[in-house]
Parts: sequence; C-alpha cells; structure tokens
Amino acid sequence: MLRTIARFLKLTTLTNDLLQKRSRFYATTVGGRSRLEGKVALITGSASGLGKATAHEFVQHGAQVIIADNDTQLGPQAAKDLGPSARYVECDVTIEAQIADAVNFAMTHYGKLDIMYNNAGITGPTLPPSIAELDLDEFDRVMRINVRGMIAGIKHAARVMIPVGSGSILCTSSISGIMGGLGPHPYTISKFTIPGVVKSVASELCKAGIRVNCISPAPIPTPMALTQIGKLYPGLTQEQVVGLVNGLGELKGAKCEDIDVARAALYLASDEAKFISGLNLIVDGGFTSFKNLKFPSPDQTA
Repeated sequence: MLRTIARFLKLTTLTNDLLQKRSRFYATTVGGRSRLEGKVALITGSASGLGKATAHEFVQHGAQVIIADNDTQLGPQAAKDLGPSARYVECDVTIEAQIADAVNFAMTHYGKLDIMYNNAGITGPTLPPSIAELDLDEFDRVMRINVRGMIAGIKHAARVMIPVGSGSILCTSSISGIMGGLGPHPYTISKFTIPGVVKSVASELCKAGIRVNCISPAPIPTPMALTQIGKLYPGLTQEQVVGLVNGLGELKGAKCEDIDVARAALYLASDEAKFISGLNLIVDGGFTSFKNLKFPSPDQTA
C-alpha cells in the first residue's frame, strides 16, 4: 500500500513538473520574441496599411521580413523604418516574374521562406455601383491583383516550401467576401474567391506539411480605405472619414484596427497555429454573425 502511494506521489510530481515546464515554454513563446524567432516572411503590399503593420509585428517577434511592394518610395522607407530585420524588393503582383524574383530573393539571402503573406490588393472603382454599368476592364484589373496575384504568390511560395515540407501561407480577404452589399462588385467578387482558393490549395498542401489560411477583416481606416470612402464624401475631412469607418462596427467599446489584423496574422503564421489550415479567420467584432430584425417600437405602431 505504501509503495503504491509512493509511486502515485512520484507520478504526480513528474506530471506537475512537466506541466510547469510546458507552461513556462508557452509563456515564453507567446509573450516573447520567439513566436517567429528565426522565421523568414515575405509580405506583399506591405509598404503601408495592413501589410506594414503586420511586417512591424513580425519583426517585433523575431522574424526577418521582406517588404514586397510596387511602391518604390514607400517600400524602401517602410523597410528602413523597421530596421535591419527588414528588406525591400520591388514587386508588382500582376507580374508573375516579379513574385518569383521576390521569393528567390528570400532563398538567396536567407536560404528559406517560412511565411508568405499575400496581402496586396485594391478596392477598384467605388462608382458606378450598378452591375449594369460595370466596366469589365476594371473588373479584370481588380481580379488580376486580388486573385491572380494572390495565386501567383501561393504558387511560388509552394515551389520553395514543398521540398522542405513546412511553411505558412496567408492571404488577406475581407468581410466583403462573406456578405454581399458591403463593397463594390469587383472587390466583393474577388474577396469571395479568396476563401475558396485557400481551401482548394490547403487540400493539396496539407500533404506537404504546409498550412494555408486567410484573414477577413472589417473595414479599417487604412490609407487605401480612406481614399476610397473619401471619394463618396468629398466634403468631409480625413478625421471625419476615420470616424465614419470606426462607426461601422457592432462590438461596443471596440474598433477594428490594423494591429488586430497584424496579430491575427502573427498567430496564423506562428507555430501556435500548427494544426490550423484552410481557415478563414474573421476579424470583425461579430459584424457578420447576425442581422437584427428591425421591428418598430410599440409606440410607433399605434
């Protein structure tokens, strides 16, 4: 009996020690720089907005980041702002060769590519709103950047990730790709496409140990969003347009900011999400989870 109790106490002690070690490891990886320590990430469309915010978050957590953008003024400045852990490469995602070159840059300078974040995208024309007036050339332009450019990014990331059997590929979608009527038709259609692409590609790349996920944020007052919405309200100041965007949410006391998307990307890119693939992570404060029935109040029915 005493021997049984002693064995039980020893087993309990070993279990507690193991749990404490795991807790310390988890706290270190979550709270410290080691969440992406030693990782190499390439982010398209990262000279400003969500891409730059994500690049900053990745660098803060130990990653080497490649700023891939066609803006040859803001791109180098973004890399400079982020310090020695960031480099800039010119990359127009409508030109497959430039995406291939950006991936090759990672392989040449770092010997690997752990994270590919296909973030580049445009809204396209805000007006005209009617499908009857849709300019198909403009539609094609949006699809070339938002969908074809993203697929090219996935293709070339997979090219270098498959041989090593690991990697995390991310894409930026939108809540406009979850519910109709939240954006112009070309933008909405392109964003509806992205979660489907993610699931299709995940079905193949799972077999190679590569995870593929996307993020669908609510409207955020990024420079691109403010420019587009400002066209609808030319009489408003930028501060007023920011207020408009921030007022679109449903979650009381909170607003969607670029850091929310950056941290969602950080999670999906890190080993904390090692068993997550094919996911569309919706960052919208519950906006797309419900629609209220707007009944009149009793005093209005009298």
